[in-house]
Amino acid sequence: MKKVTIITGHYGSGKTNISVNLALDMSKSGKKVTVVDLDIVNPYFRTADFGDLFSENNIELITPMYANSNLDIPAISFDIERLTSEEGYLIIDVGGDDSGSTALGRYKSVFERLSKSGDIDMLYVINKYRLLTSKPDDAVSLMREIEYTARFKHTGIINNSNLGEETDTQTVLDSLDYADEVSKQTGLPVVFTSSPCEFECERTKIKVIKRYVRNIWENG
Repeated sequence: MKKVTIITGHYGSGKTNISVNLALDMSKSGKKVTVVDLDIVNPYFRTADFGDLFSENNIELITPMYANSNLDIPAISFDIERLTSEEGYLIIDVGGDDSGSTALGRYKSVFERLSKSGDIDMLYVINKYRLLTSKPDDAVSLMREIEYTARFKHTGIINNSNLGEETDTQTVLDSLDYADEVSKQTGLPVVFTSSPCEFECERTKIKVIKRYVRNIWENG
Protein backbone atom coordinates (compact mmCIF):
# COMPACT_ATOMS: atom_id res chain seq x y z
CA MET A 1 0.00 0.00 0.00
CA LYS A 2 1.00 3.59 -0.61
CA LYS A 3 1.09 6.11 2.21
CA VAL A 4 -2.36 7.36 1.17
CA THR A 5 -5.04 5.09 -0.31
CA ILE A 6 -8.35 6.53 -1.51
CA ILE A 7 -11.18 4.02 -1.98
CA THR A 8 -14.07 4.92 -4.33
CA GLY A 9 -16.89 3.02 -5.99
CA HIS A 10 -20.57 2.66 -6.68
CA TYR A 11 -23.10 2.37 -3.86
CA GLY A 12 -23.02 -1.22 -2.64
CA SER A 13 -19.76 -2.07 -4.38
CA GLY A 14 -18.27 -2.95 -1.01
CA LYS A 15 -15.75 -0.12 -0.79
CA THR A 16 -16.34 0.43 2.94
CA ASN A 17 -15.79 -3.26 3.66
CA ILE A 18 -12.60 -3.09 1.59
CA SER A 19 -11.44 -0.04 3.56
CA VAL A 20 -12.04 -1.81 6.87
CA ASN A 21 -10.10 -4.89 5.75
CA LEU A 22 -7.16 -2.84 4.44
CA ALA A 23 -6.99 -0.83 7.66
CA LEU A 24 -6.98 -3.95 9.84
CA ASP A 25 -4.36 -5.62 7.64
CA MET A 26 -2.04 -2.63 7.83
CA SER A 27 -2.48 -2.27 11.60
CA LYS A 28 -1.06 -5.77 12.02
CA SER A 29 2.24 -4.51 10.61
CA GLY A 30 2.67 -2.29 13.65
CA LYS A 31 2.38 0.89 11.60
CA LYS A 32 0.07 3.73 12.51
CA VAL A 33 -3.14 3.62 10.48
CA THR A 34 -5.71 6.40 10.11
CA VAL A 35 -9.06 6.00 8.36
CA VAL A 36 -11.03 9.00 7.15
CA ASP A 37 -14.74 8.41 6.62
CA LEU A 38 -15.50 10.79 3.76
CA ASP A 39 -18.98 9.41 3.16
CA ILE A 40 -21.27 12.42 3.38
CA VAL A 41 -23.97 10.81 1.25
CA ASN A 42 -24.93 7.40 2.61
CA PRO A 43 -25.64 7.08 6.36
CA TYR A 44 -26.14 3.31 6.24
CA PHE A 45 -22.84 1.70 5.24
CA ARG A 46 -19.90 3.69 6.53
CA THR A 47 -16.60 3.29 8.33
CA ALA A 48 -17.94 5.40 11.22
CA ASP A 49 -19.81 2.26 12.29
CA PHE A 50 -16.54 0.54 13.15
CA GLY A 51 -15.21 2.87 15.82
CA ASP A 52 -14.94 0.15 18.48
CA LEU A 53 -13.27 -2.31 16.11
CA PHE A 54 -10.74 0.30 15.03
CA SER A 55 -10.05 1.38 18.59
CA GLU A 56 -9.31 -2.22 19.58
CA ASN A 57 -6.74 -2.37 16.78
CA ASN A 58 -5.14 1.05 17.43
CA ILE A 59 -6.59 2.58 14.27
CA GLU A 60 -7.49 6.26 14.35
CA LEU A 61 -10.90 7.03 12.85
CA ILE A 62 -11.87 10.48 11.58
CA THR A 63 -15.53 10.96 10.71
CA PRO A 64 -17.76 13.75 9.40
CA MET A 65 -19.40 15.92 12.00
CA TYR A 66 -22.76 14.43 13.06
CA ALA A 67 -21.90 10.99 11.66
CA ASN A 68 -24.34 8.28 12.82
CA SER A 69 -26.81 10.78 14.22
CA ASN A 70 -30.14 12.26 13.18
CA LEU A 71 -28.15 15.24 11.91
CA ASP A 72 -26.23 13.32 9.27
CA ILE A 73 -25.47 16.30 7.04
CA PRO A 74 -22.41 17.11 4.92
CA ALA A 75 -19.95 18.59 7.41
CA ILE A 76 -16.33 17.63 6.83
CA SER A 77 -13.17 18.98 8.34
CA PHE A 78 -9.87 17.15 8.61
CA ASP A 79 -6.30 18.34 8.41
CA ILE A 80 -5.03 16.56 5.31
CA GLU A 81 -1.64 18.28 5.50
CA ARG A 82 -1.05 16.99 9.01
CA LEU A 83 -2.30 13.50 8.26
CA THR A 84 -0.13 13.08 5.18
CA SER A 85 2.98 14.39 6.94
CA GLU A 86 2.76 11.93 9.82
CA GLU A 87 4.21 8.44 9.90
CA GLY A 88 1.95 5.56 8.93
CA TYR A 89 -0.86 4.99 6.47
CA LEU A 90 -3.97 6.96 5.59
CA ILE A 91 -7.06 5.31 4.09
CA ILE A 92 -9.88 7.53 2.81
CA ASP A 93 -13.27 5.87 2.32
CA VAL A 94 -15.22 8.03 -0.13
CA GLY A 95 -19.00 8.23 -0.48
CA GLY A 96 -20.59 6.35 -3.37
CA ASP A 97 -20.63 7.60 -6.96
CA ASP A 98 -19.77 11.09 -8.15
CA SER A 99 -21.90 12.77 -5.46
CA GLY A 100 -19.69 11.44 -2.69
CA SER A 101 -16.42 12.07 -4.49
CA THR A 102 -17.14 15.80 -4.75
CA ALA A 103 -15.67 16.18 -1.26
CA LEU A 104 -12.27 15.07 -2.58
CA GLY A 105 -11.95 18.06 -4.89
CA ARG A 106 -10.97 20.44 -2.11
CA TYR A 107 -7.79 18.42 -1.48
CA LYS A 108 -6.64 18.34 -5.10
CA SER A 109 -3.37 20.22 -4.52
CA VAL A 110 -2.33 17.88 -1.70
CA PHE A 111 -3.19 14.77 -3.72
CA GLU A 112 -1.25 16.06 -6.73
CA ARG A 113 1.82 16.63 -4.56
CA LEU A 114 1.56 13.11 -3.18
CA SER A 115 1.13 11.76 -6.69
CA LYS A 116 4.40 13.31 -7.82
CA SER A 117 6.23 11.56 -4.98
CA GLY A 118 4.43 8.25 -5.64
CA ASP A 119 2.79 8.22 -2.22
CA ILE A 120 -0.88 7.93 -3.20
CA ASP A 121 -3.31 5.51 -4.85
CA MET A 122 -6.95 6.06 -5.74
CA LEU A 123 -8.53 2.63 -6.17
CA TYR A 124 -11.89 2.06 -7.83
CA VAL A 125 -13.96 -0.80 -6.39
CA ILE A 126 -16.12 -2.69 -8.89
CA ASN A 127 -18.83 -5.29 -8.36
CA LYS A 128 -20.23 -7.15 -11.36
CA TYR A 129 -23.29 -8.16 -9.36
CA ARG A 130 -24.54 -4.63 -8.69
CA LEU A 131 -27.31 -3.66 -11.10
CA LEU A 132 -26.03 -0.29 -12.27
CA THR A 133 -22.45 -1.50 -12.82
CA SER A 134 -23.09 -5.03 -14.08
CA LYS A 135 -21.68 -4.11 -17.50
CA PRO A 136 -18.04 -3.00 -17.93
CA ASP A 137 -19.09 0.07 -19.94
CA ASP A 138 -21.33 1.27 -17.10
CA ALA A 139 -18.62 0.69 -14.51
CA VAL A 140 -16.13 2.68 -16.58
CA SER A 141 -18.62 5.50 -17.16
CA LEU A 142 -19.21 5.85 -13.42
CA MET A 143 -15.48 5.80 -12.78
CA ARG A 144 -15.01 8.74 -15.13
CA GLU A 145 -17.78 10.66 -13.37
CA ILE A 146 -16.07 10.10 -10.03
CA GLU A 147 -12.75 11.33 -11.44
CA TYR A 148 -14.40 14.44 -12.83
CA THR A 149 -15.92 15.49 -9.51
CA ALA A 150 -12.91 14.34 -7.46
CA ARG A 151 -10.54 16.22 -9.79
CA PHE A 152 -8.14 13.30 -9.50
CA LYS A 153 -7.43 10.15 -11.53
CA HIS A 154 -7.68 6.55 -10.36
CA THR A 155 -4.54 4.44 -10.31
CA GLY A 156 -6.00 0.95 -9.98
CA ILE A 157 -9.05 -1.28 -9.74
CA ILE A 158 -10.23 -3.64 -7.01
CA ASN A 159 -12.50 -6.42 -8.23
CA ASN A 160 -14.88 -6.90 -5.32
CA SER A 161 -17.60 -8.72 -7.26
CA ASN A 162 -19.64 -10.63 -4.70
CA LEU A 163 -23.09 -11.82 -3.70
CA GLY A 164 -22.72 -11.32 0.02
CA GLU A 165 -22.92 -14.52 2.03
CA GLU A 166 -23.76 -16.46 -1.15
CA THR A 167 -20.35 -15.70 -2.63
CA ASP A 168 -18.25 -18.75 -3.46
CA THR A 169 -15.20 -19.49 -5.61
CA GLN A 170 -17.28 -19.75 -8.77
CA THR A 171 -18.87 -16.36 -8.07
CA VAL A 172 -15.39 -14.85 -8.03
CA LEU A 173 -14.19 -16.72 -11.13
CA ASP A 174 -17.27 -15.64 -13.09
CA SER A 175 -16.30 -12.00 -12.51
CA LEU A 176 -12.77 -12.16 -13.94
CA ASP A 177 -13.69 -11.45 -17.58
CA TYR A 178 -15.73 -8.46 -16.40
CA ALA A 179 -12.82 -7.11 -14.35
CA ASP A 180 -10.38 -7.67 -17.23
CA GLU A 181 -12.63 -5.69 -19.57
CA VAL A 182 -12.86 -2.77 -17.12
CA SER A 183 -9.07 -2.89 -16.83
CA LYS A 184 -8.69 -2.95 -20.62
CA GLN A 185 -11.01 0.01 -21.15
CA THR A 186 -9.38 2.14 -18.45
CA GLY A 187 -5.77 1.04 -18.83
CA LEU A 188 -5.65 0.48 -15.07
CA PRO A 189 -4.40 -2.69 -13.36
CA VAL A 190 -6.58 -4.93 -11.23
CA VAL A 191 -4.75 -4.58 -7.92
CA PHE A 192 -6.51 -7.62 -6.49
CA THR A 193 -9.71 -9.64 -6.63
CA SER A 194 -11.46 -10.20 -3.32
CA SER A 195 -12.70 -13.58 -2.15
CA PRO A 196 -14.22 -14.94 1.08
CA CYS A 197 -11.69 -17.78 0.98
CA GLU A 198 -8.19 -18.28 -0.38
CA PHE A 199 -7.62 -20.22 -3.59
CA GLU A 200 -5.05 -20.39 -6.38
CA CYS A 201 -5.73 -18.29 -9.47
CA GLU A 202 -3.24 -17.58 -12.24
CA ARG A 203 -5.27 -14.71 -13.71
CA THR A 204 -5.35 -12.36 -10.73
CA LYS A 205 -4.10 -11.80 -7.22
CA ILE A 206 -6.65 -13.15 -4.75
CA LYS A 207 -7.06 -11.32 -1.45
CA VAL A 208 -9.22 -12.80 1.28
CA ILE A 209 -11.70 -10.19 2.47
CA LYS A 210 -13.67 -10.72 5.65
CA ARG A 211 -17.26 -9.47 5.65
CA TYR A 212 -17.67 -6.78 8.30
CA VAL A 213 -20.37 -4.66 6.69
CA ARG A 214 -23.82 -6.16 7.07
CA ASN A 215 -27.10 -5.41 5.31
CA ILE A 216 -29.49 -3.10 7.17
CA TRP A 217 -31.87 -5.97 7.96
CA GLU A 218 -29.02 -7.95 9.56
CA ASN A 219 -28.14 -5.23 12.08
CA GLY A 220 -29.50 -4.91 15.59
